[in-house]
Amino acid sequence: MPQARVKRVRKDPQERKREIAQSATRLISERGFNGISLKDVADDVGMSQPGLLHYVGNKDGLLSLLVTDIYDTSGTPDDFMASGLPGSNPDEPLFPSYLRFLVRHNAQRRMMVQLYVVLESESLNPAHPLYDYFHTRPGHVWEMYSRYPWKIPPQLGPWEDRMEAVVRQCIEAMDGIQLRWLREPPIDMYDEWLLFEGLLFPSPLWDGYR
Repeated sequence: MPQARVKRVRKDPQERKREIAQSATRLISERGFNGISLKDVADDVGMSQPGLLHYVGNKDGLLSLLVTDIYDTSGTPDDFMASGLPGSNPDEPLFPSYLRFLVRHNAQRRMMVQLYVVLESESLNPAHPLYDYFHTRPGHVWEMYSRYPWKIPPQLGPWEDRMEAVVRQCIEAMDGIQLRWLREPPIDMYDEWLLFEGLLFPSPLWDGYR
């Protein structure tokens, strides 16, 4: 008797992209960017390598999908201001409140944070495809945050004059906490951030602005 044909299921492009992102995130987190191939990702997803190339173009395109299209597009100030949480008033948002929102958000996506930490470490090599991204990251983050009308203590003066160093220190503290959070023994990332918040936004200067 002839064998029955197996009907091929055509998946929605967005669903397929999610599968690719989930697979690549896990594999890179485990092996590093240089430790995987596009074939590894394709095999893990259950598709052909040409099919994978249709979605990502090349290995650098895979990184773009993961970092700029997924990691960087969630947990944003806009997400915070749409949340209705304390301090999220779009007309005068509170920057420390946003950072607490971001820490909570990242605590819910451990694998993506692990991916980010691995890529950031690997990108110390100038030949890494994300070298420029991480090298210029502090400046880009500062420019992005400076688009919002954050309400800060008037004693500090204008945001653009006094807050650039604080924003840089926040990035450095958050990067360090995330790395420690991924290690054993476990810590609570949010509780750890609150300890740093007291140093970065000290009382009484920041009382009422956090």
